[in-house]
Amino acid sequence: MEIALGILAIVAVFVVKGVYDKRVWYRNLKQKLLNDWGKVPEEEYTTEKFQSLSAYYRSQADKTNDVDNITWNDISMEEIFMLINNTGSAIGEEYLYALLHKLEFSEEKLKERERLMNFFSDNEEKRLSLQLALYKMGKIRNVSVHEYINRLEGLETKSTWPHILMGIGLVASLALIAVSPAVGGVLTVLMLGNNTYQYYREKAKIELYFTVCAYIVRLLDGVNTIIKLNIPEISEYTATLKKTKEVFLKFTKRSFLVTTKSAGGDLSEIFLDYIKILFHIDLIKFYSMLDCFKANRKDLNTIYETIGLMESCIAAASFRKMMPFYTIPDLTGEGGPFLEVEDIYHPMIEEPVLNSIHTNDSVLITGSNASGKSTFIKTLAVNAILSQTICTSLSSSYKASYFKVLSSMALKDNLLGKESYYIVEIKSLKRIIDQIDEKIPTLCFVDEVLRGTNTLERIAASTQILYYLSRTNTVCFAATHDIELTHILENYYTNYHFKEQIADNNVLFDYKLMKGRAVSKNAIKLLEVMGYPDQVTIMASDNAEYFLKEGKWKVL
Repeated sequence: MEIALGILAIVAVFVVKGVYDKRVWYRNLKQKLLNDWGKVPEEEYTTEKFQSLSAYYRSQADKTNDVDNITWNDISMEEIFMLINNTGSAIGEEYLYALLHKLEFSEEKLKERERLMNFFSDNEEKRLSLQLALYKMGKIRNVSVHEYINRLEGLETKSTWPHILMGIGLVASLALIAVSPAVGGVLTVLMLGNNTYQYYREKAKIELYFTVCAYIVRLLDGVNTIIKLNIPEISEYTATLKKTKEVFLKFTKRSFLVTTKSAGGDLSEIFLDYIKILFHIDLIKFYSMLDCFKANRKDLNTIYETIGLMESCIAAASFRKMMPFYTIPDLTGEGGPFLEVEDIYHPMIEEPVLNSIHTNDSVLITGSNASGKSTFIKTLAVNAILSQTICTSLSSSYKASYFKVLSSMALKDNLLGKESYYIVEIKSLKRIIDQIDEKIPTLCFVDEVLRGTNTLERIAASTQILYYLSRTNTVCFAATHDIELTHILENYYTNYHFKEQIADNNVLFDYKLMKGRAVSKNAIKLLEVMGYPDQVTIMASDNAEYFLKEGKWKVL
């Protein structure tokens, strides 16, 4: 009796400790979520991580209107994604990654995202309860959930009858021992050997997919938690989750047979393992789950997208909290293409200089090296994308057409493809021309047009490319050092510039956008500041002056 009481006491201690640990974990997680709100997310990223993050987007990619890879890389959108990615589940971050690629042209959908973001910002407790449910689903290191789940899609379903019959055969042989011990004993030994061999043979082929099933069960468990929260403001989404989850009741019923890991010393688990080996109950359950999965694959996609959208909006709301200020974009599909922004800034720059521009024409931006040309057009591109994805512009006012957004900026030689910088550049520009659409205007950004070729042909070709773009349904922002273009194209492009000041042998920039073309130059002055020999800098200045007077270069 005393021994029994002692055992019960030990069990009670473990149960109480388990409950206590769970509450501590829950409390700590809740505090972490509160602390992380409106802060830069702490997340490690690798090449493999981004490869897995992009899997869902690659399955949904639209080459016509999405932010393509060149534009994404040109304006460092992965850094913007990392700044926004305050998600707790793998589904949330994969969906967010895709959402930032997919420009939205529907006012209704953008308004719904805006409503969700406002709700999550204004209702801390409800948001926290939803975040806790999402955290239950978890993240998988360097593996895409979308890809992970799709692994089941390619697996062939099999009849479970062979496994059922093997179990029946074992039971029958055991029963036969009572009638004919010799025959029953031999048959039992044979059935034990056969069932064990067939079990390990089959399980070796499908064990990897057990982990996939375990994740889906965890996902459905999280969905169940979200439904039970009964949050009125997201009732449309919970109703969708409830409807789709019901078709997976067969999937989750007795799923522990598949999701429970091998025994680690617990007697009940050891016993269950032997039952699995002899009667194949986990294999039978797995193929039943596979049938259910394949029959309801679209419903699982619906769950994925519903959860992904809600958590993306939570992350976007946190991002808004992080920023000094933002505005809700005023977008329209009416009239000619235009862009009007006030006090716009880049989210990655601390203490940014605010700039404004109103235009329905294409724009040429000139200025000295490092004066802010490239940063400004990247700022416009990033804000255009954020406006049409998470309804957020980092400005005091943003009014614009719905745009397709394309750029040709941070290009590199393609050594593997044996393409020079110039070939890469003209291909990049050609893709912009090919994407021009008379129905949806294009907002394009070009940094240093055709920098990969000689001056004569660069000016001639750049003029015609930029002229062509200006005559289409496009607003083009082009940064250039070629002042000649500002004169040649002044009837089609509005000129803006950035300037600098030189003081105490230093070049100082105010990074303010000014109307008109640039008149100052600082390339040679920067050589002086960097300590180049006087022989280089003085002669360079003399050569420049000679060219301006004579219209040709001095022969050395």
